Amino acid sequence: MSQLPLGIQVIERGWLSSNNILIQGEGQSTLVDSGYHTHSTQTLQLVNAALAGRKLDLLVNTHLHSDHCGGNAVLQATYPGLPTLIPPGLAPHVRDWDPVALTYGPTGQDCPPFVITGVLQPGGTICMGGEAWQVHAAPGHDPHSVILFEPQSRVLISADALWEAGFGVIFPELDGDAGFADVGQTLDLIESLRPLVVIPGHGKVFTDVAAALAAARKRLSGFVADPRKHAVHAAKVLLKFKLLELQRVGLPAFVQWAQSAELIMGVHHQHFAQTPIDQWVKDLSLDLARSGAAAVEGDWLVNV
Repeated sequence: MSQLPLGIQVIERGWLSSNNILIQGEGQSTLVDSGYHTHSTQTLQLVNAALAGRKLDLLVNTHLHSDHCGGNAVLQATYPGLPTLIPPGLAPHVRDWDPVALTYGPTGQDCPPFVITGVLQPGGTICMGGEAWQVHAAPGHDPHSVILFEPQSRVLISADALWEAGFGVIFPELDGDAGFADVGQTLDLIESLRPLVVIPGHGKVFTDVAAALAAARKRLSGFVADPRKHAVHAAKVLLKFKLLELQRVGLPAFVQWAQSAELIMGVHHQHFAQTPIDQWVKDLSLDLARSGAAAVEGDWLVNV
């Protein structure tokens, strides 16, 4: 995009995979985030096309949700010895590869195992494209997430802390932990950085940062006022994410899958235990169809 400095290329993806950000300069190529594993072949094709014959020198993850690091394994296989950096919080669980602690089991999602060579330390910097990018802790959506800011061009890689029209699900809240206040503090941090251009984890690059922050704060206020509203939203996001992966699934099988996803079950237990779980999941699935995010064809739920 024209508002991005030379050397930064954003590969905007669909919502199953995060955006991939390729940063090139001074003989070094860095990729930030690698998408979901079912898109890994496409990710590799897109990244290789953008590299135009050059090799990938560094892989960075803003956080370890499956839609941001699911392509790590295929990139590491393609570029043996590829240095890979992640935020520090979950590093021990990557080294031991614990899919439960890494949230893949509880969300009912998948991520092929990968290895890491180091961590992105909040308060430090990382060299990408010949520039020193600041690493900032950005808890809220994920307690271990970071955002990356280049102060000369004032470009911000915001991951899922800020989108043009909101932010990612606040996962700590689904586990019964506080998360709303962290989201607010991260939005304040972003405002204090005064970015000119924001590259979000999903959606297009944007420059009207004030409007995005105002929309995010309004959304956050609504969730704080009614946590059940966030719980319903989160459950639908998890269901829609799986539907994006499957594209078409029988409603009974979809309900059965949801009952195997610990995080969805936890949302039900915390907020909606008065409704039988199978009925609750079916109702949410039908809500997706009524909103236009899915379609019902007989006993089948189909992605739209």
